[in-house]
Amino acid sequence: MKRIVLTGGGSAGHVTPHLALLPHLLKAGYEVHYIGTQNGIERGMIEPLSGVAYHAVQSGKLRRYFDLKNFTDPFRVIAGAFQSAHLMRKLKPDVCFSKGGFVSVPVVVGAWLHRVPTLCHESDLTPGLANKICSKFAKKVATTFPECAEALGEKGVFTGTPLRPELFAGSRERGLALAHFTADRPVLLMMGGSLGAQSVNKALRKALPTLLSRMQVFHICGKGNIDESLRGLDGYYQVEFLSDDLPDAMAAADLILSRAGSNALCEFQALGKPMLLIPYPKGASRGDQILNAASFEKRGLARVMPQEKMTADTLAAALLELLENGDSLKKALRDAPPADGTQAVLRLIEEIQKK
Repeated sequence: MKRIVLTGGGSAGHVTPHLALLPHLLKAGYEVHYIGTQNGIERGMIEPLSGVAYHAVQSGKLRRYFDLKNFTDPFRVIAGAFQSAHLMRKLKPDVCFSKGGFVSVPVVVGAWLHRVPTLCHESDLTPGLANKICSKFAKKVATTFPECAEALGEKGVFTGTPLRPELFAGSRERGLALAHFTADRPVLLMMGGSLGAQSVNKALRKALPTLLSRMQVFHICGKGNIDESLRGLDGYYQVEFLSDDLPDAMAAADLILSRAGSNALCEFQALGKPMLLIPYPKGASRGDQILNAASFEKRGLARVMPQEKMTADTLAAALLELLENGDSLKKALRDAPPADGTQAVLRLIEEIQKK
């Protein structure tokens, strides 16, 4: 029986691609082990699953800014590398797949120390710090964006992102029923991540008087962001977050308003949804969303509005323009290389074991 070690954590985006690969790996007969942190989000998402053994190691966050923990976390990373190396020696896996995040560094180093071939995956247009380090120890780096694969040279392979099959099982009828919408008017779906996007939430709500004359608005606003004054407004539905019902909401959507996280972009592309992106500004992140959005815009897959240019009026105008002239985006989305990289990543996992 083949044995694989998966790793990645720190955010849901570093874990969900593993969930897409997992059924295929189990079906192919792999014994699956996951190495993550003691208290990270990855433990809650992976440990309850059947067919996966979870192992916790130490790790430290890799920061680009000054913090007192910068003096102690390197020692945690080193300790985690020794723990990971011990696990690699014990488990003797055939291959390691890393999705990034700071927990992946000691695991990938541990795999390298025991000559276990590693495939990394980078979701953003430019590699994060953890993947920059991990790529030095990896055989190949699968990427979501073609620009990233090109920048990585011989190690880079443009694959897309593994997407869970449930994404494609959504029902427009169930999505409309969930929001109490009618089938005769278009639907805008707004997504801002698990914590929401406060500035976009605010602008969208101010734009509702204009938008609701032309469309229905399905607003996933983030935890704690329900506006009680808008409850019961005809054509507007707000919810903090969705899990099992998310594929239905996406199936009901005719257009998307969103931040520009790479996993979400791949999902929208795979479903062929015209989108208006409001990436996080540079000061709020390392700028990866700005680059992600620019790549999609350059390839004709999305419209982009910088947050600093967003007002209720400019947002409403951009969404109405997208509603009227979204056909070119739909064609580009249909003609683009597949966004679902599940099979391509599985092929690479097999290939690097043979080299």
